[in-house]
Amino acid sequence: MIVIIVILVVVILLLLAYNVVINKKIEKYKNVSQKITSLNVLQEFMNTIGKEETVEEKINKINNILIEKYDIKYSTIVIFDGAEYSIKATNVNEKHWDTLRNLQNEEIFRDSITTATPKYITVNSESEKLPYQKLEFGRAKSAIFFPLYIENVYIGYWIIESGQPHAFDKTDTTILEIVKDNILTSINSISYQSTLESLSRKDLFSQLDNVEYLYGKGRKLIDIYPTAIVCMFKIINLEDINNKINRQTGNNVIIEISKFIKESISPEYIFVRYMGPKFLIVFPGVEVEGTANFLEELKNNVENLQIDIYGLNKKSLDGQNEKDKKSSKKITYVKPKLNIVLSTYYKGTALESINKKLEEYLDNANKNESDINSI
Repeated sequence: MIVIIVILVVVILLLLAYNVVINKKIEKYKNVSQKITSLNVLQEFMNTIGKEETVEEKINKINNILIEKYDIKYSTIVIFDGAEYSIKATNVNEKHWDTLRNLQNEEIFRDSITTATPKYITVNSESEKLPYQKLEFGRAKSAIFFPLYIENVYIGYWIIESGQPHAFDKTDTTILEIVKDNILTSINSISYQSTLESLSRKDLFSQLDNVEYLYGKGRKLIDIYPTAIVCMFKIINLEDINNKINRQTGNNVIIEISKFIKESISPEYIFVRYMGPKFLIVFPGVEVEGTANFLEELKNNVENLQIDIYGLNKKSLDGQNEKDKKSSKKITYVKPKLNIVLSTYYKGTALESINKKLEEYLDNANKNESDINSI
């Protein structure tokens, strides 16, 4: 009998030891699995960043990746832009947004923001609610708050929530810290695009989009095709018109040329004011040969425009006084002169570098050159 008891004790001890080993292996497997998931998430983040989409679309996709890959009930990313807090991505009903965008004012999260450490809060029963909840009662029972910092500058927070009490008790926060760092990397990577999108606006005289539009939303349209023809033109006599006639007439030249070209080209082409007397037309998916013929016709039509001189004509373009006896005919209009240069853009390359090259060509060309060149 004693022998049987000893054998049973030994068997039980062996089973307990085996169970401990198995549990360790399971934990190890979970850690490896979480690390693999984190690597996959990071890769999906990078793929999202590289897509030709708006900043808002990218951040929402990043948030959706987090919800799917980590089986999170609610995930919200809030960013401070220097003036106010705004929700950049969330899957929470809009009626709760006022609460979520003001968590920095909650006493329970202030130490977390000050010390740049995550804060985990939960309730013990279904009848309780989290301290920051105002309108809702049963939506969230657990939450982890992550303050977001880029180069020691506080930029907002990421909060994940669950409808179950103690839902994150066994969650590996080191993995979530890595996820948070990936969110920060993603936000930092698309910050330049965000700046461009915020700077995009209409030019006062031409009513065309400015060049920042081209580098933001415009590039998304351009990169539908593998190549595009980028054309930059300069109104070479605009300075003379401003100086020898008047600036209002020069403004009218810009207005009339912009209007004429916009009506002459397909809506699929992108037409922006680059800077001063220089403009850009981008022809996505078009070959150089077809573009050159079109530009030649367009150039001739623009240069045949007769744009009325604004106000009383005091002086002609060549400096002659209108009372000069050599000329009995007053000048009542001006004609623009264009110099055009174009180049091929390949999807994925630096569009701004091509534009810089075109600009340098026009700036260094003979001031009287009025032609169409390809570089």
